[in-house]
Amino acid sequence: MKGVQILGFKKSGKTTLCEALLGALSQRGHKPCALKCTHNPGLDKEDTDTDRFLTFCRTVGAIAGKESALFFNDPRKLSDMLALLEGDPLVMEGGREHAIAPRVLVLNDAAEAEKLSDPGLVLGVFGPVAAPGLPHIGTVEELAGLVMEKGFVLPGLDCGGCGREDCGSLAADILAGRATPEDCAAKHASLTVSVGGRPLSANPFVARILASGIRGLLSELKGFGPGPIEIHIE
Repeated sequence: MKGVQILGFKKSGKTTLCEALLGALSQRGHKPCALKCTHNPGLDKEDTDTDRFLTFCRTVGAIAGKESALFFNDPRKLSDMLALLEGDPLVMEGGREHAIAPRVLVLNDAAEAEKLSDPGLVLGVFGPVAAPGLPHIGTVEELAGLVMEKGFVLPGLDCGGCGREDCGSLAADILAGRATPEDCAAKHASLTVSVGGRPLSANPFVARILASGIRGLLSELKGFGPGPIEIHIE
């Protein structure tokens, strides 16, 4: 999946940029998806019964004439949320604690750049306020092109399977040209799982354990032999 993170403090215009970027990507024929990260204690569910139901439920679904939603009564792992999204590329607003994609900064002041992100993770700065030493992106169309050329999304597992401390370290190496998204070990796990056609991210260590356990069980069946194993569950 291609993707980018849009970071900025309040009233910087990051939400406006996300909306414009999603529109530009759609006009190019892509079918993007979006993920919003917020430090607010809850999500905006005004004029719905969702909050009342969530008092008693772990999960609440909602279906309307033109849209559907699913609310969880607890914070979810980033990797779990990514598995639920449909579309490509991803435009992610906020979430500077999750270094999974190249970052575009929207600034009120140049000094904010250092507070928002490690420079090694920054694809560029958008808007009227520039930051010394960081590329400046002039238009939404230019940004859309950069997302499709240089964008990527890592699973956010921080598993260390690539030999780096976390996904942020791999992301910085990818942007610097020292690595590619294919260096993510989770992309080459010995076991892959898809649910409803959407792949789930698996820590390589966990994948190896599961794969070994499945092979051990299947080895007791007649006809078992070496080679790839395919299991389909309806």
